[in-house]
Amino acid sequence: MQHDVLIIGSGAAGLSLALSLPSETKVAILSKETLTEGSTYYAQGGISAVVDASDSVDSHVSDTLIAGAGLCDEKVVEHVVSNGGEAIQWLLDNGVPFTRNSGTPDSTLAKDLHLTREGGHSNRRVAHADDASGKAIETTLLSQVQNQDNIELFEHHIAIDLITTRRLGKTRENRCLGAYVLNRKKKKVHTFSARFTVLATGGASKVYLYTSNPDGASGDGIAMAWRAGCRIANMEFMQFHPTCLYHPHAKSNLITEAVRGEGGRLLLPDGTRFMQNYDERGELAPRDIVARTIDHEMKRLGIDSVFLDISHKPKDFILKHFPNVYGTCESFGYDMSKEPVPVVPAAHYTCGGVMVDNDGHTDVHRLYAIGETSFTGLHGANRLASNSLLECIVYGKSCAEDIIRDLENFHPEVDIPKWDDSRVTDSDERVVINHNWDEVRRFMWDYVGIVRTSKRLARARNRIELLLKEIDEYYVNFHITADLIELRNLAEVARLIIRSAQSRQESRGLHYTLDFPDSNPELEQINSILDPIRRSF
Repeated sequence: MQHDVLIIGSGAAGLSLALSLPSETKVAILSKETLTEGSTYYAQGGISAVVDASDSVDSHVSDTLIAGAGLCDEKVVEHVVSNGGEAIQWLLDNGVPFTRNSGTPDSTLAKDLHLTREGGHSNRRVAHADDASGKAIETTLLSQVQNQDNIELFEHHIAIDLITTRRLGKTRENRCLGAYVLNRKKKKVHTFSARFTVLATGGASKVYLYTSNPDGASGDGIAMAWRAGCRIANMEFMQFHPTCLYHPHAKSNLITEAVRGEGGRLLLPDGTRFMQNYDERGELAPRDIVARTIDHEMKRLGIDSVFLDISHKPKDFILKHFPNVYGTCESFGYDMSKEPVPVVPAAHYTCGGVMVDNDGHTDVHRLYAIGETSFTGLHGANRLASNSLLECIVYGKSCAEDIIRDLENFHPEVDIPKWDDSRVTDSDERVVINHNWDEVRRFMWDYVGIVRTSKRLARARNRIELLLKEIDEYYVNFHITADLIELRNLAEVARLIIRSAQSRQESRGLHYTLDFPDSNPELEQINSILDPIRRSF
């Protein structure tokens, strides 16, 4: 399999990149599940951008910096936010059916969009498609990609590892040559070679027991980049979404932050509000504050959930703004137009990731990372709501422009050895994978969750080291399966999160530890960078 550009991941970042490349560029897009099965498809709230005359870039920048708690890269924030209007218009031009203001149903102008407000934002600036914005963006961009003759789509193909010149011992320069990829249906490993390889694999929230993310969010790109020699940063900052539906059978049903943006109230079981006791912004405080407050109240009172109530709004209003959320709640027996809905926090977004520059470059030549798998400096210690899809679009375009500038450069071919599985056998103990997968997610939730302590982190560190040894032994002795690939990546990312959390001896943004409850001004603008060349574990 030979291509100019290999894109691992089929979400908003990968699709935006593919559509921004010249039509003569030979592109491959890999999806380890179906093409739409990723976090983009399930995003509800929308994409933030300054498109209203009453708003300003400076205001959006300020809100992002405040949410990031001193760890955002201000130049990156300005770069992304200032390109927000252009990103929205590009999506409109590609046919994304954003919700318009009444009276402008057919407008293709960004200024005519209906905007909502979410936590941490000082203005209404979130463009949305009702409450299924990610689905609208994903399906629209995918339909555009499917019409391009130069783009090949590979469903049910999961990358095993990146192929680099350093790993092959070919040159001193560490250059990415492509990836070994498992065809899940045929159970065969293929070699995908490419002049440029792009990681757009999403985040790692599946490392936690409870998450709003789909099952594929196992941190594959972050783990592969780490093994290939890339630096990883800020992995201690894992965002927990404050409001996921609490129900034994509600696996990962997120209730969009826009419900609170439109007046939703958080209540205790006795019906009293509590957010104003912790933050003057109440329900519209940034996600880290709301999630930590809910966690505190649940532990203080010994309750299974708190409640989100928007029943004081007319039913027509709820059905118009949140038709999908309403339908989901109704399917589990809750009528959100008549009663409060039980909610709990769940792992939602990976603010750290593979270190990149403004074009998505990693430390490995010709390897890029974009979207949630990357660390750009936009999110700092906490992501402002709806900035993630904006980052995907802006960096997808920036990455494409950089690749285009370098497309004509010639590099001699390197012979890539085929995947060698001649010395492995089929496993007769698959229970090992299932058990280890479950154990990692449980102790990460218990010891490295919303509230941490040094003792809990040390306990998690000891356990992950033992598990990684077991997993590595299994990996080298048995045939590859998709479950094994994901478990290996999940465990590696868990270790990166634990190590990052141990290195940050303060509380800031999404990282809160009882042993160091205050922020340390000396640690502002210092990122928790893990360097694979100088491993500290």
